[in-house]
Amino acid sequence: MLGRIVGAVTLLWALGFMWFAVALPLPAGEEKTDGVIVLTGGKGRIDRGLEALRSGWAPRLFVSGVDRDVKPHEFAIEYHIGSLQMACCVTLGFAATDTTSNAREAAAWIRAQKLKSVRLVTSDWHMRRAVAELKRVSPQGVEIVPDAVPTKPSMKMLFLEYHKMLARQALRPLRGWQ
Repeated sequence: MLGRIVGAVTLLWALGFMWFAVALPLPAGEEKTDGVIVLTGGKGRIDRGLEALRSGWAPRLFVSGVDRDVKPHEFAIEYHIGSLQMACCVTLGFAATDTTSNAREAAAWIRAQKLKSVRLVTSDWHMRRAVAELKRVSPQGVEIVPDAVPTKPSMKMLFLEYHKMLARQALRPLRGWQ
């Protein structure tokens, strides 16, 4: 009996990992939202968020997890953002250091801006956990549109992220998460 249970759990784990690794989230289309949230930490994320802003898919952009040493004018120069657009439409968040704190920082911005919908930009392998974390702390009813930046993650990266996602789900009831 125990062998069957272990076998079934192992099979579920393996099938789940295959799904996780093969069916990575994709970039969103041109759907309009009230704002764009970019989680720093991967190549192409900020560029994708700026594309959404510049294409008119959202009127404002929040970049979560910016290094504290980065000055807004340096950010604007590096990403070719005009001073008017930077002043009106781009907010940098310096408090986040991981996915959980990214979600808290982004949710505070959503509340402050009174947004009803946001486009979430992060790497494809990171998207599922990032969406789950943001949903957990965002105001009820906020629509989150996943906008994944395609990557070529290693098996090690996928393995690690899959287990972080499983751990988050396992800890959810223990921490009173919604």
